[in-house]
Amino acid sequence: MTAKPRDAQSVSIDQAIESLDRYSAIIDARSPGEFALDHLPGAINLPVLDDAQRAHIGTLNRHSGSFEAKRAGAALVSRNIADLLEGALADKPRDWQPLVYCWRGGNRSGSLATILARIGWRVQVIEGGYRAFRRQVISDLAIWPAGRRFRVVAGRTGSGKSLLLEELARQGAQVLDLEALARHRGSVLGHLPDEAQPSQKHFETLLWDFLRRSDPARPIYVESESRKVGQCQVPEALIAAVRGATGVHIQAADAVRCELLMRDYQHFIRDPERLIGRLQALIPHHGHARVGEWAQMAQTGQWSTLVLGLLSGHYDPAYEGSMRRNFAALAQFTPVTLAGADTAALADAAARILASDLTPTDPTDSPASV
Repeated sequence: MTAKPRDAQSVSIDQAIESLDRYSAIIDARSPGEFALDHLPGAINLPVLDDAQRAHIGTLNRHSGSFEAKRAGAALVSRNIADLLEGALADKPRDWQPLVYCWRGGNRSGSLATILARIGWRVQVIEGGYRAFRRQVISDLAIWPAGRRFRVVAGRTGSGKSLLLEELARQGAQVLDLEALARHRGSVLGHLPDEAQPSQKHFETLLWDFLRRSDPARPIYVESESRKVGQCQVPEALIAAVRGATGVHIQAADAVRCELLMRDYQHFIRDPERLIGRLQALIPHHGHARVGEWAQMAQTGQWSTLVLGLLSGHYDPAYEGSMRRNFAALAQFTPVTLAGADTAALADAAARILASDLTPTDPTDSPASV
């Protein structure tokens, strides 16, 4: 007796998210341009229409009507799915179980899922597609931060906060690195060379995925960031939760800060003109003369003098103002000294940060002792 052909199964966004880490693959059937803007965590892009084809079908729909657009689109989709079956999907085993979605969970994901299911794979399609996922991300990001316990790592520019977050993660802590997710170091000079920031939507998806995976019972260590990290804006509920949290205040000597900054910003040392171009953004704050002095230091290789001048003239005053506005409880943060720029000093400071979060068991074991 011949087995009945299998059909693709529609699942709600709640069902899809609940099983998100158990699918063999998450397939985004939208165009590469749509995928680049944002996509579900872990998704791969197997477009049934590329960007040019999608634009062509849209134009055809407007000028010739939906019937002609669907007929032309079906031919293109069929050819593209055939290419996927003979290419990206050619080696998938019988027990492969993908999740498929498109923009609204309609024609594109439906066409791909139907063929995959008829081949024999167990396929699920998200009802409402990416739009349903995006609504869920917005909803969850407005609620989840209030249910997490954040521990803020504060400190002046160059005090090793990003490196300490990395070390905290190595020592087993739960860490939300906003700068790493935003691909930006969070200042006027924070743009990473040859690396684009994610779209705002994808930044929010990355935050959502971190919070989804986080353990609410454990603290989350996070840097005392501004509302914006480059062009990426931290969602309101998350920035409010971070600014209302307790934390540690990193103390580091100017020499240590200078060494860390010169290590982190080697791309400017290799290409002073790149730095000079970025310094022009400081003219409205400090005037042409002062920025010109800093530019001259870069051109003549006076890097230590330049770094210390930028710290005292721009970054430290900006940090103090920002912290006064946004972290009212800073005076109650536990001070932790970073004694040097080497790996051992970072590891020691991270260990003391973790120790500061332990509940004191007697009067001599207070956070202030770290």
